[in-house]
Amino acid sequence: MKFRNSRLLAALCLVSTLITMAATGAGSTAPSHAEPPGSTTSTPFTTPNTDTCPQKTRPPAPIDLSEVPAAGEPTPSALAIPASPVGGTRMGECGVVLPKGALAVPEEISATSWMVSDLDTGEVLAAKDPHGRYRPASTIKVLLATVALRALDLNKTVIGTQADADADGTRVGIGPGGRYTNLQLMQALIMASGNDAAHAIAAQLGGDGATVAKMNNVAKSLSALDTRAATPSGLDGPGMSTSAYDLSTLFREAMTIPLFAELIHTEQVDFPGFPEDPKDPDDKDRPGFTIGNDNQLLYNYDGAIGGKTGFTDDARQTFVAAAERDGRRLVVSLLKADVKPIRPWEQAARLLDYGFALPRGTKVGTLPTPERLVPKDAPALAAPPADDTVQQAEPQGETPHSDTETVLLVGGVVVILALLIGARRASRPRRDRYRRRR
Repeated sequence: MKFRNSRLLAALCLVSTLITMAATGAGSTAPSHAEPPGSTTSTPFTTPNTDTCPQKTRPPAPIDLSEVPAAGEPTPSALAIPASPVGGTRMGECGVVLPKGALAVPEEISATSWMVSDLDTGEVLAAKDPHGRYRPASTIKVLLATVALRALDLNKTVIGTQADADADGTRVGIGPGGRYTNLQLMQALIMASGNDAAHAIAAQLGGDGATVAKMNNVAKSLSALDTRAATPSGLDGPGMSTSAYDLSTLFREAMTIPLFAELIHTEQVDFPGFPEDPKDPDDKDRPGFTIGNDNQLLYNYDGAIGGKTGFTDDARQTFVAAAERDGRRLVVSLLKADVKPIRPWEQAARLLDYGFALPRGTKVGTLPTPERLVPKDAPALAAPPADDTVQQAEPQGETPHSDTETVLLVGGVVVILALLIGARRASRPRRDRYRRRR
């Protein structure tokens, strides 16, 4: 890894975050794009063991009252578990899921659940407790952004309200009377994880309840069956749930929207201020300011595309991001992580390096593929063999081939010849099965 951008910008973003948290009084239920302070190396840690499927039906018990239903509201029941695991048989495993023959996963991964997958093909390369249910914190804003970007006029100007300014948790700095385009609200939502921006966006989608319903409908349409949003922003609420598998699925869906891909890769933008309160003679106009992207992977990992951070006391650290190397784009998702022994973006970097080192075509499962990602003229493909074996290098020296290997070798030559002949006869080039979108 190498630094591609100024360390000063990253430092300014962190300072800005800490100031915002101090000003807003972020509490125990507030998702924050700042990670808790403290040493990341001095205290030993134990990798969480999920072999017994402790979160098969629902997230861990909350440590506060954030998920207590409002008076008169029922307690949400656990989401149903599909008869067959979404994404393939191995996605039903609860421990570490690796291709046969693969090396051990990197050390220093404190995330309780995680997954690495291919953004374009949907192949799942490796995972841990992929369908285990955990809380998303602010990574659920990926789902809110998907809904909003497809529904709102981004050129429309909205007026900030006191309710926006009073949103719990991390706030970008929306003020009553401020004038903001929906594009600027999306920048504040995606780049700076503003809960005030989430509130202003949800208000245009019919309010929190209607927005959550829209988010859950999109999740269900994508077969993200471990996911249930309880709030638009990611604040913990009754029934909130997702999984590493679902989070990767939701991120992949959001990346089909070009503006989302652009915003997660944007490092900083100017944001409007807001006028003085006419009822307060001591109040003054707030000038505009610069907001920075809170995803440290973007600044510190070569090839980083961008992603989304999250944190609440119940969810702990959550993270989803993507990176590109040699024309290959991978997604990594982390749930219930900690800042020890290394920070979540660094854990994501280790897992991305691990994924890029695996041969192309390696998989232990697949993400759902929405029909729009498949060109209409794409040929029907036979189901791929259930082979999740990592190809190992041949040992030095002469090694006799088995009869099966000989058959495969001859068969491969025949297939190659057939493809060459077919290519010469083709009247036009075939389109890529998956269109790369930026």
